[in-house]
Amino acid sequence: MSTEETLVEAALRVLNTADPVEKARIGDEVANRWLQGLISQPYNPAEELPVPDRPARLTNVKLVSPSLMPKLGKAGSLQSRQAIVHSLVHTESWAIDLSWDIVARFGKQQSMPREFFTDFVKVAQDEGRHFTLLAARLKELGSFYGALPAHDGLWDSAIATSSDLLARLAIEHCVHEARGLDVIPTTISRFRNGGDSETAELLENVVYPEEITHCAAGVKWFKYLCVRSKNPNLSDIPSEETSNVDNEVIQKFHSTVRTYFRGPLKPPFNEQARKAAGFGPQWYEPLAVKDFTVV
Repeated sequence: MSTEETLVEAALRVLNTADPVEKARIGDEVANRWLQGLISQPYNPAEELPVPDRPARLTNVKLVSPSLMPKLGKAGSLQSRQAIVHSLVHTESWAIDLSWDIVARFGKQQSMPREFFTDFVKVAQDEGRHFTLLAARLKELGSFYGALPAHDGLWDSAIATSSDLLARLAIEHCVHEARGLDVIPTTISRFRNGGDSETAELLENVVYPEEITHCAAGVKWFKYLCVRSKNPNLSDIPSEETSNVDNEVIQKFHSTVRTYFRGPLKPPFNEQARKAAGFGPQWYEPLAVKDFTVV
């Protein structure tokens, strides 16, 4: 019997690592091993491994309700720049966990193709790199992760979608991450106008383009699950759907977001980045109407 570590076992090691610096380092190591073929099996079919409801985290970050978070400002002062970068570091720390959680929680459960595992391993590796680079930049700005309060809204959404992969993809990748695409260009401009070209370039050249690919992964696998529900024997990843299937997929997206996300989506939308991620205005504009109701 082989004792080789599976990808899910490795993902659980990341999730059970409390120190975010170590979490990112181990995640990068695991990702490289998977992508190089040194981890050959996504999971052991005969073994059920529990996925933690909440990943291991250090207690050095004071957590508050999102409504009690202090204003971040517009990057015009050092204090504001520190607060914005601290918020980004915290978001990326959770993004690492979200990426490994989707691998560990849903890959085997939903009998997903190998490509699913590879896509989210790449996402996880990106998020770890973003965390490491932004945490280093925060130190250069004279602060550190844990110096300011933060909120765990991202993981609250993860808990709410822990039993439904369609919902996880829709809410985390096509709502929250897409919202990041909407606001990053303004954030870049604010740092540049505030004289902080280093942070602006980090966001513009590394974080922003890679976040587009993360949203694209969410859209891709949301579509796949919708199509597979009509064709249970589907093995290939559909590259282009017919217009009828697209309409059904979009309607499913609307109903999923209405079920799992409270309130309307916030415009203005970054249509160019969202289009690059594979979803046009018909996906999200109907969810931004004022009379939006939760189903």
